[in-house]
Amino acid sequence: MSSGGGKRKQRHEEHEEHVNHERWLVSYADMLTLLFVLFVVLYSMSDVNMKKFAQLASGLSSGFGAQSVAFQGQAGPMDGSGNAAEIVQIDPGANPGDGKAGSSSLTAAQQQAVKAAMAAESRAQASKNAQAATKEAENLKKIENKISDSLAKQKLLGSVKFTIDRRGLVVTILTNEIVFAGNRADLQPGGRKILDAIAPTLVKLPNRIEVDGNTNQLKAKTTFYPSGWELSAARASTTVRYLVGHGLAKDRMSAVGFSDTKPLIDPKDPRSITMNRRVDVVVLTTLTADQAALLPAAAGADAKLHTGETSVQAGK
Repeated sequence: MSSGGGKRKQRHEEHEEHVNHERWLVSYADMLTLLFVLFVVLYSMSDVNMKKFAQLASGLSSGFGAQSVAFQGQAGPMDGSGNAAEIVQIDPGANPGDGKAGSSSLTAAQQQAVKAAMAAESRAQASKNAQAATKEAENLKKIENKISDSLAKQKLLGSVKFTIDRRGLVVTILTNEIVFAGNRADLQPGGRKILDAIAPTLVKLPNRIEVDGNTNQLKAKTTFYPSGWELSAARASTTVRYLVGHGLAKDRMSAVGFSDTKPLIDPKDPRSITMNRRVDVVVLTTLTADQAALLPAAAGADAKLHTGETSVQAGK
């Protein structure tokens, strides 16, 4: 016994901390909530406005006449105007950004109608391009007539040839000894006279002007230049500088040297020695690439190398 009067000192028992075995329910509920939100978002992204799609199909069908039957589908519930809305099946798994949404579920007739619509659009664009090319060819011909009028007054019409290609109107100046001396890029008095007749018409145009220098195929050594590349580029630059000095804006001009890589006629032709040695002043077209590709066909006979036609001759 102890001296404490026979009372035992009670011990304090330590109990194990209570473990909550239902905490997983909180995480599970959070996961379900997130999944629900995900499905709502996915559903909202894939929902298609059938009424608007039916209106689009109806508009296409009425626009293409005989193909209208291709867009007929099942009659759906009444729309706001009291008419039965047309239902067209759409594949919700298709990517709307790839241009193929719903195409796999269209009927053969509907797919044929879509092809017909695309073909009609292509034909309309081709017709528009052809009309633009025809109008541009007429405008370029008028420019040729004005330049020819000035050359004819100076009795120089025979010194220049014309072509209409996909670039625009090409005014070809044969660089014989009258224009440039052999192996030289300095304009002779005869060359300045030709450019004086051409410049007034070019100044009034909105088009950009490109000057191309070309040499013939002869392998003669270029005394003052390393090769035909430098000689052809120098002649083009000299021509540009002269035209700028006579009123053409610098930002409209460009100079290119082609050496002997772009012969005007077959190098085997005896005339090529003089005709391939030339400077081309090109009035660049403002058409798009697709429209410009049709320019030679629209120009007809003017697409081939020819002597300039004056306004009087064109009137006849």
